[in-house]
Amino acid sequence: MIQQRANMDWMLKDLAEGVPQTRNVVVLSSDGLRMAQYGSDNDTADRLAAACAGLQSLAGAVGAELPHSEGKMRLVVIEMDGGFFYLMAAGAGAFLAVLADEGVDAGLMGQRMRDLVIRIGAHLSSPPRHDGQTR
Repeated sequence: MIQQRANMDWMLKDLAEGVPQTRNVVVLSSDGLRMAQYGSDNDTADRLAAACAGLQSLAGAVGAELPHSEGKMRLVVIEMDGGFFYLMAAGAGAFLAVLADEGVDAGLMGQRMRDLVIRIGAHLSSPPRHDGQTR
């Protein structure tokens, strides 16, 4: 498990350093728990992860209104004063979130996030929780 975490940390760092203007990279479970991070302290990563749980739920509800959709969120992008926020589905029960400054190359970010999800998709899956425990 420690080796998998070290590999994930390295890959998150690779994304952050490979896309200029990247501030934070967080991997989270669908219930908003931080699984891995790069570029932020634990408190910041935990706040981003918790906010992402709400966003992915909201995106799924909106997607369910499309006639040929299963309501599964793939990508959410939010543009704000000062930067961008990206949230991408990253395996069963897991998501990849990135906070970036203004001026980030949106195309490069999307490509690098998709590449990362493909590279470490198995590591990004979060098993379902039962009675507060993972199995």
